Amino acid sequence: MTRDEFLLRFNVLQLAKSEHNYQHHLPLRSAAVLIALVESENDGLQVLLTKRASHLKHHPSQVSFPGGKVEQEDSSLVETALREAFEEIGLSRHSAEVVGQLPAYETISGFQVTPVVAFVSAKQTYQIDKNEVAEIFQVPLQHFITTNEHHVFVASRNGKNHKVHFLPYKHYNIWGATAVMLKDLVAHLN
Repeated sequence: MTRDEFLLRFNVLQLAKSEHNYQHHLPLRSAAVLIALVESENDGLQVLLTKRASHLKHHPSQVSFPGGKVEQEDSSLVETALREAFEEIGLSRHSAEVVGQLPAYETISGFQVTPVVAFVSAKQTYQIDKNEVAEIFQVPLQHFITTNEHHVFVASRNGKNHKVHFLPYKHYNIWGATAVMLKDLVAHLN
């Protein structure tokens, strides 16, 4: 998918109903993540993902988007996503062209996470903060659009059932909120 195709579909089509059904019963902390779409000349749009450091308290070693909780100095959720992406992987705010966002998601760890969608130049260089991120990698957006490898399992927590999503890619297992955000992004584009 090209940038122009993505923008046409993202901006014109109505948001599809989310696959996400987890609802937290406690007060939630606000957070934002950056769904960075890297413009590759030969391979179309690539989704930038990180593998979290193994020593982290929340979601160690999981595949995720760069992002984190809202800080007092953040003026918006977009600001949070861009600040966190810079802190975690050195992504320059000036190299990210924000084009929109998806609805917020409630996570099992007590966050209300808003995905911010942006284009990023393929020429962007990264500087990993090893305290937070173990690895950066990219997956063709087309993989998520065409894959039949989207798995959903029902889990029970506090007597309520909710869906847990899995999207495998090579040796990576993308699951949870990251997987459902990708699934919803693709559903919105179709």
